[in-house]
Amino acid sequence: MAWIYLVVAGILEVVWAYSMKQSQGFSRLIPSVVTLVAMLGSFGLLSVAMKSIPLGTAYTIWTGIGAVGAFAVGIIVLSEPATAARILALVLIAVGLVLLKVSSPQA
Repeated sequence: MAWIYLVVAGILEVVWAYSMKQSQGFSRLIPSVVTLVAMLGSFGLLSVAMKSIPLGTAYTIWTGIGAVGAFAVGIIVLSEPATAARILALVLIAVGLVLLKVSSPQA
């Protein structure tokens, strides 16, 4: 169950990153509220997952999901450039996340 919490926490990290961008520096109410609620949910679920997943693994997976997800949202939703170097960096991050999961003790 801890891994499910961790994945959901990572997805919420993507939500708050995107909504923060949409808040335009916290000058728009709805995206600002979504940002704060998603942050609280993300941090809360991360803390629950860290009860049984080692700190280094949990934090790295959480930030990795956020990084990969924000990158994908940037390209798909915000029309950011998808250069070969950026895609390679994304693949390397994803491979690192898989290796961390595979090499971590089961929680």
